[in-house]
Amino acid sequence: MREGYDKLRKKHRVPFDGHFSVADAPTAPPPDTDDDATLKKRLRRINQELYELQRLQYADGRHALLLVFQAMDAAGKDSTIRTVLRGINPAGCRVVSFKQPSREELAHDFLWRCNAALPPRGTIGVFNRSYYEETLVVRVHPEYLAHQNLPGKTNTDAFWEKRFEAIRNYERYLADNGTLILKFWLNVSREEQKNRFIARLREPRKQWKFSPHDIAERQHWDKYMHCYEEALRATSRPWAPWYAIPADSKPYMRVQVAKTIRKALKTMNLRYPPVDAAVAENVDALIAELERS
Repeated sequence: MREGYDKLRKKHRVPFDGHFSVADAPTAPPPDTDDDATLKKRLRRINQELYELQRLQYADGRHALLLVFQAMDAAGKDSTIRTVLRGINPAGCRVVSFKQPSREELAHDFLWRCNAALPPRGTIGVFNRSYYEETLVVRVHPEYLAHQNLPGKTNTDAFWEKRFEAIRNYERYLADNGTLILKFWLNVSREEQKNRFIARLREPRKQWKFSPHDIAERQHWDKYMHCYEEALRATSRPWAPWYAIPADSKPYMRVQVAKTIRKALKTMNLRYPPVDAAVAENVDALIAELERS
């Protein structure tokens, strides 16, 4: 797969030189973007292409695809995963959501619980949040580190750089062993997040998704943006690129994610495995035998 990295989609891709700026990353789509109805039709067409490509990936069996989604609350992670991967055979795709770590998970290194959920070759794995939480929410709330019982000094510049280094090495190792990694930061604006929270509270069927904690976390918005900027700068690499997708328009965001996945699958040089010679040379005879049975 190494030779295909330069063919990955470039739109919204975070540069690999460490110069990414959150302030320069748009949250809204370009002014000339198609209307929502057109975008939804386009996504349905891409859905069918992804279905066919994943069937081929499953048969080929040489490559895994890991999709990592990170975002502020209400950016649309769940709905994007559900909508973009609609129709894909469940046998070839698994979604894992990472919540607050358990006592067992805290007793291991910060990559451990995600490592156990990696996709096998031939499949797509989706991480709804991931090991990046350990450089985001934990960095915003360094008091969480006390639960990890770590040796040495924590919450220093050197500590966080070590975590970034571990992630870079981990993702390079996965890439070298057949896993293509795409990481999506769904970049929603603070104003749009507020509007979506209000909409949740006004809709009885969605009120369960809201917590007073969501309001408290908004007070840390600037610190979260700083942590996202640092994380994306430090870990966007050719073998595991980040994509900063504008998320204020869900139809636009979903199409951009879907296009990026489609392009990645097409770079894998997928092919169906060779047919057994005993089958290939005797197709007509085998059909005739089955018809007589």
